[in-house]
Amino acid sequence: MIASRPVAPPKWQLWMGWGLTALPVLMLLMSAAMKLGHKPDAVAMFAGKFGYQEGMLTTLAVVELACTLVYVVPRTAVLGAVLLTGALGGAVATHVRVGDVFAIPLLLGVMLWAGLFLRDDRVRALLPLREGHKEKTE
Repeated sequence: MIASRPVAPPKWQLWMGWGLTALPVLMLLMSAAMKLGHKPDAVAMFAGKFGYQEGMLTTLAVVELACTLVYVVPRTAVLGAVLLTGALGGAVATHVRVGDVFAIPLLLGVMLWAGLFLRDDRVRALLPLREGHKEKTE
């Protein structure tokens, strides 16, 4: 059996993929910067509203930065997406716990996977979209 090389996606698909990748990356970098800066508003939100200890802000920011960097590197992007899914799941759980709206971390997770799907043939091969799939009946 001869292995075929994956067909390069159209340019619009790559641009759309990188566009969908850029927004979550920028939001995650901004979130990490807020945590690292220990600004009073960030401390009040994380320590007061969410119940985290102020000392955890730096740790959370470093984890967020590391996962985001792993996601941005094409070779490790799938691992980064899995790690960021876990981190964003924690953010969703935190928001749910305090009765907050959790749409933003949820949408960021969807966008990072959609962007990866559009720009990475490995993900498209793993999760193929099928049109008109019918089961055979005999």
